[in-house]
Amino acid sequence: MDALLIAAIFPVQADIVVTIESQSSNQRTLQEEIALNRIQREALFEAIDDGFCIIEFIDGPHGPLSDYVHIEANSGYQRHTGISDIIGKRLREIEPDNSDTWLAIYGKVLQTGEPVRFEQEFVAIKRHIEVAATRVGSPEMRQVSVLFRDVTARVRLETALRENVQRVQLALAAGAIIGTWLWDVPADQFNIDEGFANAFGLDPEQPRTGVKLEKIIETVHPEDREGLLAAITKALAQGGPYAHQYRTKRRDGRYYWLEANGRVDLDVNGAPSKFPGVLIDMEGRRAIEAERDHAIASLRALNETLELRVEERTSALLKAEEALRQSQKMEAVGQLSGGLAHDFNNILAGINGSLELLKIRLAQGRLADVDRHLSGAQSAIKRAASLTQRMLAFSRRQTLDPKPANPNHIVAGMTELIGRSVGPSIAIRMSAAGDLWNTFVDIGQLENALLNLCINARDAMPDGGTLTIESSNCHLDDARASQLGLSTGAYVSLCVSDTGIGMSKDVVARAFDPFFTTKPVGQGTGLGLSMVYGFAGQSGGTAHIDSEPEQGTRICIYLPRYEGEESLENNVQLAAAVAAAGERKTILIVDDEPLVRTVSAEILKDLGYRLIEAEDGPSALKLMALDLQPDLLITDVGLPNGLNGRQLADAIRAQRPNLPVLFITGYAENAVLNHGDLEAGMQILTKPFATDALTARVESLIGGKSGVA
Repeated sequence: MDALLIAAIFPVQADIVVTIESQSSNQRTLQEEIALNRIQREALFEAIDDGFCIIEFIDGPHGPLSDYVHIEANSGYQRHTGISDIIGKRLREIEPDNSDTWLAIYGKVLQTGEPVRFEQEFVAIKRHIEVAATRVGSPEMRQVSVLFRDVTARVRLETALRENVQRVQLALAAGAIIGTWLWDVPADQFNIDEGFANAFGLDPEQPRTGVKLEKIIETVHPEDREGLLAAITKALAQGGPYAHQYRTKRRDGRYYWLEANGRVDLDVNGAPSKFPGVLIDMEGRRAIEAERDHAIASLRALNETLELRVEERTSALLKAEEALRQSQKMEAVGQLSGGLAHDFNNILAGINGSLELLKIRLAQGRLADVDRHLSGAQSAIKRAASLTQRMLAFSRRQTLDPKPANPNHIVAGMTELIGRSVGPSIAIRMSAAGDLWNTFVDIGQLENALLNLCINARDAMPDGGTLTIESSNCHLDDARASQLGLSTGAYVSLCVSDTGIGMSKDVVARAFDPFFTTKPVGQGTGLGLSMVYGFAGQSGGTAHIDSEPEQGTRICIYLPRYEGEESLENNVQLAAAVAAAGERKTILIVDDEPLVRTVSAEILKDLGYRLIEAEDGPSALKLMALDLQPDLLITDVGLPNGLNGRQLADAIRAQRPNLPVLFITGYAENAVLNHGDLEAGMQILTKPFATDALTARVESLIGGKSGVA
């Protein structure tokens, strides 16, 4: 029915019919345009080589907008992803493990309307894609258009290039590559680095760019120059990799072997264009090869007269071993002589001090003190017998005072002392067996041995670490007992472990030798471990070391089990000496030689000072633990029982940094004090010393003066 017929039948509504006809015609035109636009858009989509899609956010099981669906895509989508029939597929369906990453990126585009460009790995298809994303319409439409391309090949190439650069940098840092070059062949211009220039002995004032080949080969060894030119000519003619070894003269006038490795790049016409490369140091390898060739030649010669040479080498080896043993004996004797000289200096200092005091008392008319000082001088002679005591410890002949004891109780009583000795940078861990057996041992010597092991562990951890003290019961079978040199049976073990620098097998083999030490001069005498070993052996047990370089050290003392009960004898504390301190200035004097200590103390008491005495480092630290506040520390350097004088001063100064210290030393111990290189507030007085020298040093230090004489 057309418009005229409608108008004839319904004349009143003719205008309305005409209007409807016009709208219908416009609608058909609009639909045609939409169809045309769709065709054009689809043609445009397909003309784009890149992948393209439109995604629409949807609500999912993970909440609102927690997924999206692909509503449009071109054929490039499949080319760049390998995924077919993408329309209608959801993100979590095709990329389940990495969907949150894509939702976060595209969700921000949807919310802000800001387009983004980025690169991202498409995990499910193991490809990298470069993406440009833009919001479509308003946020209510929930749509984002995505244009992307596969850049996996470029990313892999960039990764390979970065890894190659890193390998070259590592090789340069490790010294394998000593120089690099880039040769512009047509222009005959080398661009070189400083390592290349050094390898060829080039003038440091000359530029490193634009260098000619003629200049490069000037320093090549004359015997190698012809071969080098032939190798270069061959590489330029055929292109590709190049490698050649030759010698160059450096600035010191000597020739060194190197290897040049490079690659000749040819242009489109097959002519050489660029020639980059690196230099590798071959001197060490050549030396090894020469040594190998020499060894092979020697072996061949040796085979010709094998019996004669074996006999000669065996004889020479025996002589060398004998010479080595003799050298070691002489070295031990020399070290022993130094220790004996120290002890004799102690005796001489005591005798000298007693005689000086005797002279003073006679001049003062104080005859009542004469006998006491004469007795002191005479007792010094008896003290000479103590010179052998430390050596007897090495040979397991020292006099011990063993008592039934439980090592756990001994360790518990030393916890605070050990903590002060090792310092705050080292964590201390205790692992004590709950039912530890008793042993029959000299308690004082075991305390000294434990402290010595803890101090050694501290020295092995200069940057801090963990020190572990363990106790346990153990039954040694025939194999283990034989390995330790003990009888089969029940033993108590006390072990000290550290996380320090460890020891090599050679060092472990000699660690218990008297006077052997790996510590720098001034930081160890080599007596500590040998005394621990001797004490353990004399107590019926032994000491054993387990250690590897950079893996820490574990030293265990094995002592026989004692079936009886532990002794209940209490340790006598030294608190009374501390409690006596009054208003007068207090001096803590530490010396293992009683006469030297007594004489020095009396000299200073006459000057009005209050004196507190200790016989060794551990005793002094026990006094300090009782809150002793001395105004001056006077200490012998060569102290026994695990701490020398310098170590004692350092331990006390960790708590009292400004405490003045006066070291009393013999010549053999000067190295312990770094040959006089002391900190502020420290001075040295050499044995034997005069009374006025001692008083002058004390007054100087307590009066605030400092220095080293």
